[in-house]
Amino acid sequence: MRIAYILRMQHHLETAINRWHDAVNTGDAAATAQAVTDPVVVLGPKGAGPISPEEFADWVTRSGIKLTARSWHPVSERLMVVEQDASWPGNEKPTRVATVFRVTGDQVSASLRLPDLPKALDLAFVCREMAATE
Repeated sequence: MRIAYILRMQHHLETAINRWHDAVNTGDAAATAQAVTDPVVVLGPKGAGPISPEEFADWVTRSGIKLTARSWHPVSERLMVVEQDASWPGNEKPTRVATVFRVTGDQVSASLRLPDLPKALDLAFVCREMAATE
């Protein structure tokens, strides 16, 4: 029973995160806003904090970012780290990054981008332990 539950939860996370990737990679502002909660917590090279779905969609549109998932690392029922190749207009050579995703319902409620997989996994494990002690 426990294995079936874990697989169902992992599928749920992957579905929400795939939807997020699809929206971001197509640059569809409406789909991007619908793929995240209000607010969505973000972390990137220019800062961290909660922003609205519209602000998130605007950033995606302005940045022109494309993210290709390379590896998936489940951390908990709501947390998944995804290693990705990121590219932007004018910088077509991909840069390897990793994002900690938190999923609430069927939407991404946190997208925390870090420079590499070990840093993302470290942060995800800290987030998991903090949530477990609430």
